[in-house]
Amino acid sequence: MRKKTSEDIVLEIKDKSELMVDLAYSSLLYDNRKIAEEVYDLENLIDNLYRELQEKAMEDAKNNILSIEDALALIRLGSCGEQIADAAQEIADIMLRDVELHPILKMSIRESDIVFTRVQVKPQSILCGKTLGELRLASETGMMIIAMRHKDRWLYGPNKNTRIDPGDILFAKGPEDGEKHLIELATGRSKEI
Repeated sequence: MRKKTSEDIVLEIKDKSELMVDLAYSSLLYDNRKIAEEVYDLENLIDNLYRELQEKAMEDAKNNILSIEDALALIRLGSCGEQIADAAQEIADIMLRDVELHPILKMSIRESDIVFTRVQVKPQSILCGKTLGELRLASETGMMIIAMRHKDRWLYGPNKNTRIDPGDILFAKGPEDGEKHLIELATGRSKEI
């Protein structure tokens, strides 16, 4: 496995901060504390990535792998992503502090038929060991997997080759009846997609 470059770290910060914004707003819109708590976990991860980026970029500049200007540009980009992560955490904090939502947000929730869910895949689930392409969850259940967590590793925008393992946490959005079906599949209560 190749070593992470400074550019890789910046892209990871970008992807994870985007995911955090989606999760933070979703926690508010769908009144979901667990999703808000995931935002807090991700914020700690982003802080660590940003520190890693600073060290790596400075080391790369010292070893003439990057110019000083390029190293500074990457650090600035990382800083922007870290600020986005901080803002997403503040959004999630609204959910965790039980702040009353603005009436316009409440209206948009009532009009939406889309739900956002977080579900952990149990070892007895038929999803285990299969790729998203094999399962065709989006077309079969209506639920689109937008992110996954495998232990401490996050994947934003998984593709058809992404495999689901026991213990993975899936973040999906789609219709309410699709949510119920996805939960039954992930927990092993249903064996039929």
